[in-house]
Amino acid sequence: MDKQRLESYIDQMKRTLLAELKLESVDPGNPIHVKAMPKEWKLLGAGNYASVFYHPDDADIAVKVYAPGREGWESEREVYRRIGDHPAYSTCYHAGEHNGHYYLILRRLQGKTLYNCVLEGVTIPKSVIDDIDQALDYARSQGLFPHDVHGKNVMVANGKGIVVDISDFLKEEPCAMWDDLKKAYNRIYMPFLSKHTVAIPEWVMNSVRKGYRWVKHSPLGGRSSQGMSK
Repeated sequence: MDKQRLESYIDQMKRTLLAELKLESVDPGNPIHVKAMPKEWKLLGAGNYASVFYHPDDADIAVKVYAPGREGWESEREVYRRIGDHPAYSTCYHAGEHNGHYYLILRRLQGKTLYNCVLEGVTIPKSVIDDIDQALDYARSQGLFPHDVHGKNVMVANGKGIVVDISDFLKEEPCAMWDDLKKAYNRIYMPFLSKHTVAIPEWVMNSVRKGYRWVKHSPLGGRSSQGMSK
């Protein structure tokens, strides 16, 4: 993004989005609440620490705003600094604070999450899994620790695998979520679903997710995977 466009975007964002935005985080284990926002802005999604917005006039840009009192902005800014410009990740154009709102201006990633691909019966090519593997290896080469990489945090975009959420890539504790997803892909998806894809009901997906969480946090399942509540 050129400097003039970025400066204009920041000015508009401060005068509109950040002037009216009200975020509330009641429980760090649940998504934050967007209590108020300008009508001309659109909500892309809400996580446990931040929400993401875009303006229809600049649909290729996203603004991630952290809820008051929630940590993570400085860490995520550092992760994007290390990632730099890589096709499998977003790019951070600017990070700042205004009226108590800590925000990141990012290149908007558009695609379909692997989770939604399974829900809708859309084929997930093996090359997409390989793309994400290579992207995570790149992150490691930059001194980062891929964390919280699961089906809702990776996408297929134009036939390529991309990583959406890198906010926890400074956490050094082991995380097996991506390895576990690949095992499910190789042992279940490839032999049974890849050739004759069918839509999987969301209640089935939620049951699998809850079962996975229980196994990982039970005494028998160990504690290799963290951040499942995000």
